[in-house]
Amino acid sequence: FFISCEKLIQLHSFSAQIPELRQDIHIPDYCCLGDKDEDEITINAWFGPTGTVSPLHQDPQHNFLTQVVGQKYIRLYSPEETPKLYPHPTHLLHNTSQVDVENPDLENYPEFELGHFQECILNPGEVLFIPVKYWHYVRSLNISFSVSFWWS
Repeated sequence: FFISCEKLIQLHSFSAQIPELRQDIHIPDYCCLGDKDEDEITINAWFGPTGTVSPLHQDPQHNFLTQVVGQKYIRLYSPEETPKLYPHPTHLLHNTSQVDVENPDLENYPEFELGHFQECILNPGEVLFIPVKYWHYVRSLNISFSVSFWWS
């Protein structure tokens, strides 16, 4: 799982450290409609304080982001908007934008403001489907706990 404290995110295997929590998480049936077995579905738990940010990025798999506690502001961009989102040129960060979504430097990234997006507030009990390669930016509006399911 991911713990955010002062906006630093650390990765831990929540199945190993908190096996009781894993027993409470059920994989949505829709994840099993893909090409892989249930064992190949990646489950991530996200816990953090108000203001925790996941910069604008895209993932190589489909994602169901499930909000358990708190609220998150989410902004989604289609893969067609990629040129306007200024991905990092390095291979390591090619799936992450160079732009600070909520404070963009329009002198260096002028096309960013032309990008079309959808936005929402994800509330407890809600699930957001994020298709593969869709760009997404996430900010916790308060103390937040979410679970995501990644699959192909």
